[in-house]
Amino acid sequence: MTSPASLDTARALLCDFPVVDGHNDLPWALREQVRYDLDARDIAVRQDAHLHTDIPRLREGGVGAQYWSVYVRADLPDAVPATLEQIDCVRQLIERHPGELRAALTAADMEAARREGRIASLMGAEGGHSIANSLGTLRSLHALGVRYLTLTHNDNVDWADSATDEPRVGGLSAFGRQVVREMNRLGMLVDLSHVAETTMRDALDATSAPVIFSHSSARAVCDHPRNIPDDVLERLPANGGVAMVTFVPKFVLQAAVDWTAAADENMRAHGLHHLDTSPEAMKIHRAFEERNPRPVATVSTVADHLDHMRAVAGIDHLGIGGDYDGTAFTPDGLDDVSGYPNLLAELLDRGWSRADLAKLTWQNAVRVLGAAEDVARDLQATRGPSNATIESLDTGTA
Repeated sequence: MTSPASLDTARALLCDFPVVDGHNDLPWALREQVRYDLDARDIAVRQDAHLHTDIPRLREGGVGAQYWSVYVRADLPDAVPATLEQIDCVRQLIERHPGELRAALTAADMEAARREGRIASLMGAEGGHSIANSLGTLRSLHALGVRYLTLTHNDNVDWADSATDEPRVGGLSAFGRQVVREMNRLGMLVDLSHVAETTMRDALDATSAPVIFSHSSARAVCDHPRNIPDDVLERLPANGGVAMVTFVPKFVLQAAVDWTAAADENMRAHGLHHLDTSPEAMKIHRAFEERNPRPVATVSTVADHLDHMRAVAGIDHLGIGGDYDGTAFTPDGLDDVSGYPNLLAELLDRGWSRADLAKLTWQNAVRVLGAAEDVARDLQATRGPSNATIESLDTGTA
């Protein structure tokens, strides 16, 4: 139980150094629940019964910048137009709430939003399937404002292996390495959440800019393939990247791993995708949970990951990526986007300093985007866009 004094200190700190959250799936939740009817899910008012995220709770949580995930499922036959719809959703949200949200493309935009008291709104595309093996599509997403690409989601793409699929190319293919280099040239952050550890290492070898993990935790604390092995965390100081701890119970609490596998199988048995968070799916989840009480993660569980990640990677390489509205369950005390002060209070009680927390919440994430911009500026002075194709690089055919 955190002390009231620590909670007050955490809230005061967030006024100066608000949270940059690396991953929030609100756009997908809006697609699934109301097909982008933003009147039906007006985030200007609390949506506790439907969503983890709305503007009042973002304010309560001290969020100053949010990477909105423009995720689409890998099994969709029309991933690229679906991704464009997600981007359009974010743009609509910003247009509807100009006093609260500010479009942000750069580190300078993030700082400007902080000065204005608005929430910097950035975008990250979750999964290389959203570029359909096309560097031109990658550049188009960047032109539309997407500032990171998660190289895979739960399934492999043709040029990169996922953490939760059977290995296919052994990490990154030649085209995959070209994707990373083109992202460096654009100033688009390479996001290594969801990828296989072989892909993590290949990307770190290929990149000339800092990488991020937009929502991943420590493999040594919870042995799940979605988490980051220590040898990869150890490489972040030399790379300059940032690992953003996630809150998803099945990635942070070992006891939740087996339970989640059974819950996912139950969803499939009912003909539903295991990531489905629609009302119908949530009824199935709740019925399963009544029969099989789930292990409960807490704020302390997440803090254990951060303690370990700080010991391995250092305080300059940590951030936060809650994955709200992309998970059915959340830890106690981190129930929705209003919960960030509880995590900071726990860390204060563990001896983290104000300077430590300022880096965790704001400074590291802003720095890493700015560093990617610096690399891009240098690269653009020496080379133009790549028009390489997967056929030419991975099969040797033009």
